[in-house]
Amino acid sequence: MRVFVQVPCLNEEETLPLVLASIPKHIDGVDEIHVLIIDDGSTDRTVEVAREHGVEHFVFHSRNKGYARSFRDGVDYALQHGADIVVNTDGDNQYPQDRIGDLVQPILHGRADIVIGDRQTKTIEHFSPFKKLMQSVGTAVVNFAAETKLPDAASGFRAYSRAALIRLNVVTQFSFTMETIIQAGNKHLAIASVPITTNPKTRESRLFKNIFQHMLKSGQAILRSYIMFKPHTVFLTLAALFFLGAAVPFVRFLVLTWMGVAGDHIQSLVLGSALLVGCLLSIALLVISDMLRTNRTLLEDSLDRLKSLQYAPERQLDPNEIDVTIPSAVSARAASDELDEATGPDTVAVGR
Repeated sequence: MRVFVQVPCLNEEETLPLVLASIPKHIDGVDEIHVLIIDDGSTDRTVEVAREHGVEHFVFHSRNKGYARSFRDGVDYALQHGADIVVNTDGDNQYPQDRIGDLVQPILHGRADIVIGDRQTKTIEHFSPFKKLMQSVGTAVVNFAAETKLPDAASGFRAYSRAALIRLNVVTQFSFTMETIIQAGNKHLAIASVPITTNPKTRESRLFKNIFQHMLKSGQAILRSYIMFKPHTVFLTLAALFFLGAAVPFVRFLVLTWMGVAGDHIQSLVLGSALLVGCLLSIALLVISDMLRTNRTLLEDSLDRLKSLQYAPERQLDPNEIDVTIPSAVSARAASDELDEATGPDTVAVGR
């Protein structure tokens, strides 16, 4: 059983030593634990600090590409190197890495495909009352969309089984946390939760400028994912609302016709017709989205098979052997820049 602990980093030279020092060296039921650093365009000594602390696995981004892309590239690297479980934590030392053992146990015992660390947000001192409220609202919305009962949907401290990662496809550019829950819930993967506490705050979030930007982007990701899996609910609701809205002015005009004064109220017909067009458009979008959902399902089935072949045991790289050697972070970034110039922005994965 091989576990990869991936740490997305953006200029984390000050807090990264705390993270690396608290990652357990042994977990019951686990044979190998490997630490993977995803350097998301850091300009400080993040990579050098990681090397000084014995980290041997790196994924380099030549420029900042975001949390979701970092997660996706880290997962790809881990699965290529035979990961059975991938644990995601953060480079700012927000999460208690010493609880990784508890996080992976439900997967090891076959009780869950995904395990999420519940930060118990209502008890976090540096969260404002408004932020605590929004965390609760966001979690409730995600639970509705995913048909789950999770206490903390926004937590990035998570463990994923190999099978779950093959079935999940991250498409958002902002954060994977909400999207993967909605996908997992609708794909009937088992999700468990483990209560944790958080470490003292070390810095402000770099994922978003303020809570309102976070709410906006999270809302967009949730809505997009929800429409992907449940277009009937969205567009039938819209169609019903437009139809009911159209019925009101039509009925009003009919009543006025019976009263013999309809001629001065032609605007009721105009408004009703416009709302009826909205109803018909919603039904048309429902048909199109349903066809797209069917097509996406078939494509995802094919993608699952391709991933199973891509990450098959005979194609895996041994994380304990040298596969690519780049002696320093500077040369790694230089290689990444050269790759960008040749093929466009991409990622460089570096082994020991």
